Amino acid sequence: MSHSAGPATPRGLAAELRDAVTPRTTLLVIGALALQLLFIASYVGALHDPKPHHVPFGVAVPGAAGQSEELAARLDGLDGAPLDARTVADEAEARHQIMERKIDGALVVDPRGTTDRLLVASGGGTVLATSLEQIITRADAAEDRQVRTVDVAPAGDDDFNGLSSFYLVVGWCVGGYLTASLLAISAGTRPANGRRAVIRLATMALYAIAGGLGGAVVVGPILGALPGSLWGLWGLGALVVFSVGALTLALEAATGVVGIGLAVLIVVVGGNPSAGGAFPLPMLPPFWEAIGPALQPGAGTWAARSIAYFDGRALTGSLLVLAAWAAGGILVTLAASLYRGDRERSRGLPPQ
Repeated sequence: MSHSAGPATPRGLAAELRDAVTPRTTLLVIGALALQLLFIASYVGALHDPKPHHVPFGVAVPGAAGQSEELAARLDGLDGAPLDARTVADEAEARHQIMERKIDGALVVDPRGTTDRLLVASGGGTVLATSLEQIITRADAAEDRQVRTVDVAPAGDDDFNGLSSFYLVVGWCVGGYLTASLLAISAGTRPANGRRAVIRLATMALYAIAGGLGGAVVVGPILGALPGSLWGLWGLGALVVFSVGALTLALEAATGVVGIGLAVLIVVVGGNPSAGGAFPLPMLPPFWEAIGPALQPGAGTWAARSIAYFDGRALTGSLLVLAAWAAGGILVTLAASLYRGDRERSRGLPPQ
């Protein structure tokens, strides 16, 4: 004969609650809430009111250096300081600096006529190119002049708003921290010793090679969304994936499961809105403009656009950033794992 359980006592409910929601779980939930709020604050803070500010911009009045300096000063003084104008010798020099990604646009004035040439590069960001056109059209109209826009590095017809590079890098980043997280979930967040840490890093490297190639093939030969070197994009993709994966492995080795959340904080919360994807860096607020190039999504997006639209120029800085994250991830992962192995040996624990 069975008996139904009686009503739970307050003491029994408290015990059930403590068993169901441990202090560790409570801390993780609080951390998730904080991450959620930071996600909202970062994305909305970076992207809710994009405005060009101090955009590197060239000014040339061929044969009249004094007029070039005067015009540059006038453009520098526009309301809201949208431009950081500097003189260039002529149109050829302006094109060279745009392709080297030293400036984002240039105005070449025809001193004998009333129509000037505005050089832009929509491959570096369609929204920024459009903003420059609006700014210069208004400025020239005030002087009873007209503007003809020339796109010297145009975004591809199948690359809407120049976003394919950004989405490609976001996908690579997701693959990096997701794979590192799966390695942790399947075999413990902290490698038991240096040998296992090396195995995880090697696994991450193999995945990065495959993930880099897969992304490059999808956006290139399959979808035709990005031009540029398939080999270059493959190499970039492998470096992006591995740098994010190595960072995640390092944070996991040092802090346990919390490391997954820290990786999301750095790469997703901090990196994605500051990457210059939806809006190029000169259109972001100062904080996000400053941190973007130092994080993997920003460095990867810049490099992908350079490969696709700028003949592979201006890559060194971004590649060094990604390499530094990768090297740092390797060193921290190995150091934390070796330290843990030494501690367990000193306590007489058998190797795992």
